Order: sequence, then structure tokens, then C-alpha cells
Amino acid sequence: MCKRYLFTVEYDGTAYCGWQKQNNGLSVQEVVERAIFKICGEEASIVGSGRTDAGVHAYAQVFHTDLSTNIPYRKLPFALNTALPDDIKIKNCRVVNKDFNARFSAKEKTYIYKMYISVHASALRARTHLHVLPGVDAELMKRGAEYILGRHDFKCFLAANSQVKDTVREVYSINFTKRGDELTMRITGNGFLYNMVRIIVGTLLDVGYGKIAPERVKTIIESGERKFAGKTVAPQGLYLYKIKYKKR
Repeated sequence: MCKRYLFTVEYDGTAYCGWQKQNNGLSVQEVVERAIFKICGEEASIVGSGRTDAGVHAYAQVFHTDLSTNIPYRKLPFALNTALPDDIKIKNCRVVNKDFNARFSAKEKTYIYKMYISVHASALRARTHLHVLPGVDAELMKRGAEYILGRHDFKCFLAANSQVKDTVREVYSINFTKRGDELTMRITGNGFLYNMVRIIVGTLLDVGYGKIAPERVKTIIESGERKFAGKTVAPQGLYLYKIKYKKR
């Protein structure tokens, strides 16, 4: 009997071209589908909660797929993990209704972006954090972030090559945590545009370095112009952290 399974997968995205299958490299999705075929003998097509770009990581990417396997759902993560590489691992699995969709049933998503502040670059954090030079003011970044909260047209934070037409999103919260030399931004919203979080970080870093005033963020959003926002920071500091789904 075919059932719909919901999986949570954790991965280090360094070696992959992103979550979604592409022609230009190996994706996380492709590796997971290969593991499912090896363990279950089924050519499954998995549907993720959303895309992550090349080099972006995930604590909790969610996907669904339909399988006819006789392997109990509690044992599927153990079985699949034997066929997955060390940088991709299934965290949990459960059976859901056939109308559940990992992408369209999502209520909110949370991303975190990790940075470290240092004169010198760190070899051990090169794949996991963004190197930020001293002088950045986290309090100024917090003030700038206040103008991002709420429902806005975020076209200014959309990658220039994106074809998305609906650019209205709602950001519920943005928080910063500083521990030692590490600075982490946590952002939650009902959805995010292509490169949106990375452009927000780039813009808030401009605020933190005093290049633009915190109030300027409001003007940038109202302009709808990508050229006024900050640069798209590197992908390695970005993590898909958590996804909440609508109650059924």
C-alpha cells in the first residue's frame, strides 16, 4: 500500500549545487532519491519544503514522498542513513495524509545566518560562517532590522535574475545573538524570496559598519530597487533552521 511519508533531513551543503536537482552538479535531492532507491527499490520523486542554494546548509529541511515500502517508518531513517554520505542524514520520518505537501502546507520558515568577527579568517569556520571584520555594531544592525519586520513588498531583496512575480512576504521576527566572536542572525517569516536572507544580511552589515543609517532600510524597501540594498553575502553562513506547518 502506497503511503505518504514526511522526512526531516540535515545536511552540510558545501559539496552540493543546492537542494533541488539541476544539470550543473550534484544536488542533495538527487543523493536522497538515490538512497531511497537503494534501500526501498523505488524511484521516488521527493518534494522539498523549498530550495536552498549551493553551499547553504540545513538543520531541518523537510520533504515528502510516496512509497510502497514495507519498512516501518520509524526504521526508515536508520535504513536510509546507511546509504547516505556523512554530510546528509535523515533525522526523522512519519506518515502523513495524502493531501499533505511539504512545500505548500508550510506555515512559516526560520533561517539562521552565522558570522564571526575577527581580524584574521578562520580555517575551521570557512565552510560554516561568514568572516566579518571588526568594527561592526550589532546594535545598529538590530535597529535596521526593525524596518524589515511586517508585511512588505521585498523586491529590493530579490536576486536580480529571479523571475518571481509575487514579491510580498511577511517577516515575523529577526533576532541577533552574540557569543564570543560569533554573531548569529535568526529570521522567521511566512516565506522568503530567492537570496532574500543573504541580501538582508548584506544590507544590515552595511548598517552595522555605519555605511548607511538604520532608517535607510525603510527607504530601500519602499524603493523596490535591488541596487540600493546590500550585497548578497556568501552562502556558507546560511542554514535552513526550522519549518512550521499548518495544523490539520
